[in-house]
Amino acid sequence: MNCLSDFERLVEVGVGERTDVAAALAETGRSVTATDVHPREVPVGVEFARDDVLDPDPAVYRDADAVYALNLPPELHRPALDAARRHDAAFLFTTLGGDQPAVPVERETVPGETIFVARR
Repeated sequence: MNCLSDFERLVEVGVGERTDVAAALAETGRSVTATDVHPREVPVGVEFARDDVLDPDPAVYRDADAVYALNLPPELHRPALDAARRHDAAFLFTTLGGDQPAVPVERETVPGETIFVARR
């Protein structure tokens, strides 16, 4: 997600086992915190915070310039947007397959992917 490189401090919601984007951002000097409801291993340079976006810890998002999520299910679109909004951060995400965004978005097309921008 090239558009994420515009931000210095990022939080990834629901990192799961997909750590490549967080790792790539950290390698370029970005500050990245990956979150998940389950403990996860993250690459060197990426912080991890156990967090549930349905009941987010404000400290995790407080200094973020952007909150992002990959393959975010529709039921988490609004809670993630709310977490970003509360901390004046941008919110960008992708969905699974044919899922449509459950919040108003602008679409950005990058090679092989559509990025949904719910908050700039």
